Amino acid sequence: MTVPTIEQPRARGTAAGTAPTGRRASLTRPHHLFAWGLIAPAVVLFVFVFIIPIVYSGGLSLMGTAAGASAYGVREEVFVGLGNYVKVLEDPTFWTSLGNLAVYALFLVPIMMLTAMLLALLLDLPRAHLRAFSRMAIFLPYGVPSVIAALMWGFLYVPEISPIYQLADTFGLQFPTLLRGDLVMTAIINVVLWGGIGFNTIILYTSLQSLPKEQIDAARIDGCDEPRIAWYIKLPHIVPATILTGLFSIIGALQVYSEPQMLSSLTPAINSTYFPLMRVYRDAFAHDDLNSASAASIILALATVLLSLLVLGGQRLAARRNA
Repeated sequence: MTVPTIEQPRARGTAAGTAPTGRRASLTRPHHLFAWGLIAPAVVLFVFVFIIPIVYSGGLSLMGTAAGASAYGVREEVFVGLGNYVKVLEDPTFWTSLGNLAVYALFLVPIMMLTAMLLALLLDLPRAHLRAFSRMAIFLPYGVPSVIAALMWGFLYVPEISPIYQLADTFGLQFPTLLRGDLVMTAIINVVLWGGIGFNTIILYTSLQSLPKEQIDAARIDGCDEPRIAWYIKLPHIVPATILTGLFSIIGALQVYSEPQMLSSLTPAINSTYFPLMRVYRDAFAHDDLNSASAASIILALATVLLSLLVLGGQRLAARRNA
């Protein structure tokens, strides 16, 4: 009697079973090395232009100067801990600059986003004419450097040399002087809006181009007019792009510096501590107080990160509720 033999399946780990794994490993390792080689320049730049300056600024914010014990009283660097942060937070000019920044951001970001959404919807209309020229005209101010834009608008704001004020005088009209009093905030916001709306409009318009045309055609067949299509189809479709551009606008608002700094030479309504970054520049280069300037910079950076996390957290929460 012969005993039937049962062919056992090949167990894992045999030579035949491990061969593909070995080939994958041999193929994967150079693939990983190639990927790391591609991102290495970006990582090096990130470390040198982002990580190291932040660490250096953080170290400066914990240091201070004090008179040495030598006969000539040479000032030397000493560790002061959080003393510079307390000094910044106890300075009333810092809170005044933060208040100006809050007013600036509260007006700038909503106006920027609403205007960009309106322009993107208008460009996406099926009967829109001169669409390519309109896109270029809307985006072109974004290519103008902020310093040049501030100088140009400053030329238009001064009544004695502005052609707008002179033309208004010809017709007996009197425009308010935007570089005086509280209206100077309007002048700054106008310059930043002029330069930033084109960037946000192009992003939102590009997002609209990814909307399936069949969906819009079906809505038209069902009798929807363009305002209803924009409200019920287009605006919900560009919500992620709107949040992204809103985040960019918030970060940009917290970093405002060039426009008020250039306009400050035309009006006494903008002083050296009007915005937080202007105060940082004054402390660092006019008062030669790099330690307080570093502490204020770290506080602003933390506030920017906190606001960014709040916006992204709100986006994820809204996405979960809609899922």
